[in-house]
Amino acid sequence: MADRVHPMPPPPRPDQQAHAAAAPTETTPLHPAFHRPPAPPPGTYVIQVPKDQILRVPPPYRARRYKKLAARPERRRLLRRACCFACAAVILLVLLAAAFAGAVYLVFRPRAPSFSVASLSIRGLDNLTLSTLSPQLQAAVRADNGANEKVGIDYRGGGEVTVSYSGEQLGTGQWPAFYQAPRNVTVFSTRLSGKGVSFTEKQRRQLAAEQAAGAVPLTVEATVPVRVRFGKVLRSWPVDVKARCEVAVGRLAGNAAAANRGCRVRVKPLWWWW
Repeated sequence: MADRVHPMPPPPRPDQQAHAAAAPTETTPLHPAFHRPPAPPPGTYVIQVPKDQILRVPPPYRARRYKKLAARPERRRLLRRACCFACAAVILLVLLAAAFAGAVYLVFRPRAPSFSVASLSIRGLDNLTLSTLSPQLQAAVRADNGANEKVGIDYRGGGEVTVSYSGEQLGTGQWPAFYQAPRNVTVFSTRLSGKGVSFTEKQRRQLAAEQAAGAVPLTVEATVPVRVRFGKVLRSWPVDVKARCEVAVGRLAGNAAAANRGCRVRVKPLWWWW
C-alpha cells in the first residue's frame, strides 16, 4: 500500500504576514512553581513557627544572667510579701501596745506628783557691792504623791536642782535618790552652791528694791530621772521629770520662808504628765 502524501500548505500571502505581525502575541501563563522559592537541598527542612511561639535558648555564656533575670520576678514577689507581713506585724504590735497602755491607764489612773519649795536659806548675797559673788543656798523641797493610790515613783540618782534670779544662775545642787510610795509626801533638803555670780547695775538696783519690799522672785528648776511603779510588778522606762517653780523670798540672808507662786511639771514620754 502506498504511503499517503499530504500536500504542502500554500505560503501565506504578504497581506496575511503583515496582519499576523500587527496582532498581539498571546503567551501561556507561567506555572505556579516558577513563583516559589527554590527548594532546599536534600536533607534539610524548613519549619515555619509563629513568632510568639518561638522559644529561644540563651547561649552558654549568657545562661547565668538569663537565670538571674528570670528569677527576678519571683524574688520581687517574695520581697513584697515579706514587706506586707512586716508592716502587718508592726501595726499589730502598735495596736497591742496601745491597748496595753490604755488598760494600765484605766486600772491605775496615774497622776503627776506636785512639788513646792518649803523654805530657802541663802548666804553670800547680802553684799551686792562685790563684783562677783559665791552664794550658798539650802532648799527644802516638798514632793507630794498624794494624787496616786496605786502608783509609786522611784526618783533615780543624777537629778539636778538650780536656783536663778532674773536669768542669772545662783547655784546648783543634786536631787537625792529615793522611792516615794503612793499617797506619800516627802520633804527633803538639798545644798546648792554657785561661784563667780555677777549682776549688772540694773539687776543690782532691782534686787535691792525687791529685797526692801520683802518679795525677791526666784526660779527653782529641777530635772530628775524617774521610774513609775504600777503596783508591785509593772515599771516604766526611765524618763526625765522637769519641774519649774516660781517662788518669792523676803530676804537674801539667812533662812527665809518661800512663797510659792506655782510649779509646772512636764514629762513628755508619759502622756498623762503634761
